[in-house]
Amino acid sequence: MKTRLLITRLISYIILTAGGITMLAPLVWMVSTSLKEQGEVFRFPPTWIPTEQIVVKRGDRYLKAAWLDRDGERVRVLRLLEKKTHTVVETESGETLTVRRRDLTPVEQTKFVWSNYARAWKAYPVDEAFFGLLRNTDGFLAWYVNSLVVAFTIVFGQLLTSSLAAYAFARLEFPGRDKIFLGYLATMMVPGVVTMIPVFVLLKYLDAWTGVPWRDTYKALILPGMFSAYGTFMLRQFFMTIPTNLEDAARIDGCTKLGVYRNVILPLSKPALATLATIIFMGSWNDFMWPLIVTDSTGMKTLPVGLASFQGQYNTDWTMLMAASIIVLLPVLIVFIFNQRFFVRGIVMSGLKA
Repeated sequence: MKTRLLITRLISYIILTAGGITMLAPLVWMVSTSLKEQGEVFRFPPTWIPTEQIVVKRGDRYLKAAWLDRDGERVRVLRLLEKKTHTVVETESGETLTVRRRDLTPVEQTKFVWSNYARAWKAYPVDEAFFGLLRNTDGFLAWYVNSLVVAFTIVFGQLLTSSLAAYAFARLEFPGRDKIFLGYLATMMVPGVVTMIPVFVLLKYLDAWTGVPWRDTYKALILPGMFSAYGTFMLRQFFMTIPTNLEDAARIDGCTKLGVYRNVILPLSKPALATLATIIFMGSWNDFMWPLIVTDSTGMKTLPVGLASFQGQYNTDWTMLMAASIIVLLPVLIVFIFNQRFFVRGIVMSGLKA
């Protein structure tokens, strides 16, 4: 019995380890690419550790150093002239040889090009951003500020509106409650691409009706994402698992319905709120299509739209693009690591019964 249990655990660990390596490999490759020279990206066979071939100056020319395997001995040479099948080389002792190209091994050393991150950060200067507080600054800083403001505001707004609606659908009694909830839930079946154009047209008319700019502003980036049927459904289902005895005890102590929501429901719903906050943050942080439609100026772009600027029509600097992608990825990792403890607590609580 113990042997079978050990074998089962061993197989499980092997499968989980293989899955973890498979998921981490693209991230490791992205970090590796961000630290390479531009020409090193297309090298075959590819290398995981950024390297460069050592170049030696000989007269007025710069020549790549190489090793020549000759009679079991490695001789250091300088490559002078390449032909189709052979290479004419000159050794450090001055000897000239005609050798096969496959007998040469380039002399390499590890090199991390940290300047790719600085180049990515300063690639697109911006004249004005964030209500004019940022002037003549780096584009990446402006895009970072825009993404942080939009993402955290949408997270706060969705948590507030979804939790209030979920509390009403889960705990309050009013006519047609379940029918209204089903109708609200049915909006989840409508794809976002269907409502995207009508919302954009509405913003266009708001420009004319109110006389206040809506397009290319934070209002256009934030307000359409402040409400979520999915968030309401998710929190409602969690609120219904909270024992009603706690709510009754709070009412006996004099709590109003809003007090029960603030002092009982929300504190007990931290795992669900943290999970929803992470989902909302990731969705808002990675949103590309809507910011691309409603923003015109460079200073109002968010990071996903800004990243698209690194991809040219005919050429792409992959090292700089990967460096920029790593910078964009960091807040998502921080948010996930911070909220991971709430995920574990939610898993533990899911095994408890009222």
